[in-house]
Amino acid sequence: MGFTAEIPETGLTLEENALQKALFIWNTFHLPCFADDTGLEVDGLDGAPGVFSARYAGPSCTPADNVRKLLEEMKDMKDRTARFRCVIALIRRGEPVLFQGIVQGSILYEPVGTGGFGYDPVFRPEGYDTSFAQMTEKEKNHISHRKRALEIMALQFT
Repeated sequence: MGFTAEIPETGLTLEENALQKALFIWNTFHLPCFADDTGLEVDGLDGAPGVFSARYAGPSCTPADNVRKLLEEMKDMKDRTARFRCVIALIRRGEPVLFQGIVQGSILYEPVGTGGFGYDPVFRPEGYDTSFAQMTEKEKNHISHRKRALEIMALQFT
């Protein structure tokens, strides 16, 4: 198809952004499609950075800037529970359906590991002794929030 233009993401929730992107493609091409949005939600920050995860430290920030801001805001917090949450909007026959995948975990006090991207060096998934950034890509993908959302979506077709 060759479509490479930017798709707007102006929603205030992951659900709104996933739906906005999927509807953009549906309305442009009238083809079944799905789109996702993902964010890190920290309980002690009332769910922030959430939908603003990629630009938490400002519009031109780097992932390292986002991590620094997160750790600074959490420096005195005891409750470090968090989750990565992915919302997928699927549109078939014009009707959107939303699916969600979650990985529960906690925010570390400092970055650990060199793999992954974004908040991976400071996120430790529940039941693990390592950050996402310390895991191999295969290990992380095995438990990822996107994988979980896709598995739930796939159940619609079995």
